[in-house]
Amino acid sequence: MTAQKTAPDGGQVATAGGDKAGPDAPLVVFDFDHTLYDGDSGGHLFKWLVLCDWWRTVLAALIAPVFGPMIAFLPTRRVGISGFVWAGTVGLRGPKALDARIDRYVALHEDEIRGRLLPLALEVLARHREAGDRVVVATGAPPELARAILAFVAHQDLPVVGTAVGPRLGGIVAVRHCHFRMKMTMLREAGFTGPVVRAYSDSSADLPLLMEAAEPVVVNPKAERVDMFREVLPAGTPILNWGCPDRGGAAADPVDPTRTA
Repeated sequence: MTAQKTAPDGGQVATAGGDKAGPDAPLVVFDFDHTLYDGDSGGHLFKWLVLCDWWRTVLAALIAPVFGPMIAFLPTRRVGISGFVWAGTVGLRGPKALDARIDRYVALHEDEIRGRLLPLALEVLARHREAGDRVVVATGAPPELARAILAFVAHQDLPVVGTAVGPRLGGIVAVRHCHFRMKMTMLREAGFTGPVVRAYSDSSADLPLLMEAAEPVVVNPKAERVDMFREVLPAGTPILNWGCPDRGGAAADPVDPTRTA
């Protein structure tokens, strides 16, 4: 289940899972979508929620002309996403009710979700944990979603920091999106205050995280973003493909998937 707490600045921090590694262990951060999971996990969840009831589908269609375009622009993305989250959750009584729906969604779609988990990514994740590193997933999705999905591969105890949600107008909306610079803020407020030794992500929205890391690793980027990553990240930064056929990046070494083949 998701745990939400209030940070010193009044913002909400949402977490799931546990944190068994010591605070002095090397800190390693993984993005979730297109890094450990092939696709947009939150988008898949909220599409299912909207399609569960015909009236939710109609409601989402009615608000789409207003909220849809907002998702394309960083300053308005949280508001745009919140509109569709709200349409899929009208009638739910808070984050715990959403967690219950998330668990149901994951259980109903187990085969499909398992097929989207990326084996190379999971191998790298497991190696870091076996080495005693302090591993955390930071995602723009609700943290319970990533936790429930990772439970399929025995990582249900892995700490996850994600988007915080709260009740509004009879439904649930994102109150603090774990995205761009806010992802680093929420990681720190969740207690992951040490230097980031390594970070894995596909997204240019995670540049604050990647640039914070001593060893950034770009995985499964959009092909048109590869040159940008090469320009702004340190020379020699690995830019890899871990199994997303519609994404860019070089083939990974099968022995050490954090390096090119």
